[in-house]
Amino acid sequence: MADKRKYADRREELIKAVAKRRRKIKTLALEYKGGKCQICGYNKYQGALDLHHINGKKEFGIGDKGYTRSWEKVKAELDKCILVCANCHRELEGGITQLSRVIGIEKRGEFGETL
Repeated sequence: MADKRKYADRREELIKAVAKRRRKIKTLALEYKGGKCQICGYNKYQGALDLHHINGKKEFGIGDKGYTRSWEKVKAELDKCILVCANCHRELEGGITQLSRVIGIEKRGEFGETL
């Protein structure tokens, strides 16, 4: 017997499934990028962490419009980003914090040596 349900019958179920997938992708993305702000080290609340594109050229926003993409495509986009808290992100966007300084921090090892 064919499924006679319509989108309207499953709307809430589908909305919840997409929201769950987006949360999972964000959690995976934050883990992939180190789980904390790459400027100040903030890591208390995942909702306060943003991905900042280093070169400003984004193919897509990680959580845009509920679209689902393969993890490989998401990782390729993440490789163009740094993970920052909301405050540091606003300072980057406002020109208070310089991206060249942040990239320098990212490329140094645990004891300050250049990688």
